[in-house]
Amino acid sequence: MFQFLICFIAGIGAGLGTGFAGMSAAAVISPMLITFLHMPAYEAVGIALASDVLASAVSAYTYGKNKNLDVRNGLVMMITVLLVTLVGSWVASIVPNTTMGSFSVFMTLLLGIKFIVKPVMTTKESMNAVSEKKRIIQSVICGAIVGFICGFIGAGGGMMMLLILTSVLGYELKTAVGTSVFIMAFTAFTGAASHFVIGGMPDLWCLVFCVVSTLLWARIAARFANKASAITLNRATGVVLVVLGAAILAVQIFQ
Repeated sequence: MFQFLICFIAGIGAGLGTGFAGMSAAAVISPMLITFLHMPAYEAVGIALASDVLASAVSAYTYGKNKNLDVRNGLVMMITVLLVTLVGSWVASIVPNTTMGSFSVFMTLLLGIKFIVKPVMTTKESMNAVSEKKRIIQSVICGAIVGFICGFIGAGGGMMMLLILTSVLGYELKTAVGTSVFIMAFTAFTGAASHFVIGGMPDLWCLVFCVVSTLLWARIAARFANKASAITLNRATGVVLVVLGAAILAVQIFQ
């Protein structure tokens, strides 16, 4: 019962983060499973990534159905992210350990505050005014930045993508989240598959509980987000990110 409760609560946080902000489930589920269920970190990350796959996929479907998804540039960015993540991982393996483990937590908090204080009010009209060639070049460059940071630090991909899509590429918030979860579905699948191949299958009940809970809450969050006004979505996303960032930080301190 305790195992189910922890997985369900972790799934609520991960699902809301994914559906509202394209946040990786690993940022929420991993520390919860490690701290409260004393699960090995590698197994916890594998379960978190597996939970991310369906949650991101159903969120991307919901955003896409509401025409809030940029598939073409999303694919360009995704391929770049996957390739450069390998480079970042290799560089990280040959340099001394960094002290940037809490990077994604602080980024979640700061990004949440940004959405509350300074909402993203870009319209689809102004977003679509950028030429296709310029957008593709921007997607490659930004994908390389996100990929290297993910590979080098090992975290922060979802938040980095959302920040770059809204602040650098000038995406409207709903399209930014939709494109982010579209990319995350593929990157999470790649990560989960590699974790299970290398480390073997994780605790089956934990896997099922986390996947189902994350999927349920991501679906609820994505449906709400696509119906909400821009200012409401900014505030809701900001509140979710601040609460999740503070909760993850508290869990890490508790650990």
